[in-house]
Amino acid sequence: MQEPLLALAPSDLRALVSALRTGRLCPPYPPASVQRTLNGAIAAEVSSALLELASSGMPAVAIARTLELLAAACESRPSIEDVIDLVTTGPEVRGVTNRDTSVVVRALFHKAEESVLVAGYAVYQGQRVFQALADWMLERSNLKVRMFLDIQRKQGDTSADSEVVARFAHRFRTAQWPAGRPLPEVYYDPRSLSTDSKASAALHAKCIVVDGFEVFVSSANFTEAAHERNIEVGLRMHSPVVAERITRVFESLATSGYFGRVVQLNP
Repeated sequence: MQEPLLALAPSDLRALVSALRTGRLCPPYPPASVQRTLNGAIAAEVSSALLELASSGMPAVAIARTLELLAAACESRPSIEDVIDLVTTGPEVRGVTNRDTSVVVRALFHKAEESVLVAGYAVYQGQRVFQALADWMLERSNLKVRMFLDIQRKQGDTSADSEVVARFAHRFRTAQWPAGRPLPEVYYDPRSLSTDSKASAALHAKCIVVDGFEVFVSSANFTEAAHERNIEVGLRMHSPVVAERITRVFESLATSGYFGRVVQLNP
């Protein structure tokens, strides 16, 4: 299928279908004939696309059926507003409706039935940020929660990588995760611990995937300030395709050995 035809609205596609079936539009589909059905600005491009289909061996009846199916597919596709929600956090001003990131994140966690993937750069006051998720994990023992977090080596710290990870695990367990709740699986990028600035890298992604369907991608870190006070912008999507692709990225990195697992979380 040619790009000019893909760019047409369903109403234009159906107009072409009608013209093809009634014989008002016939091979070789000259621009003048197409222009009697469509806007003149795109008539030449559509004419070329139809001619190319005809040259490949498609008769008018087959082209009409193809365009009809394309129109039906376009009409059944949900609008972008039904798939993506804008989530903004910041000061209340006239003309802007904010939805606190914290509210959206809590709602996502409470919808989880099977799995939650969390990727974040900075975590601070995590006991408050992750309280809803930890409580839900206690209620749903089968819920699989995986976190991909950045472990940062402080400037001048020459400790062994294992020691830095152990300290992170202790802080996460005692200060960043609600007490008395099941612990998630936590992964990190070992390159973030490199003392060579040219070799180090940060796990800077900030997103949540729930049950392979709900996706939230945001500028917000997992901190109380980011979720409630900072100026942040995020998108919440209902898309199994996007959810699967994001999940595949992190799972592939984990199974390929690029991510390490923090095994020191258990007391």
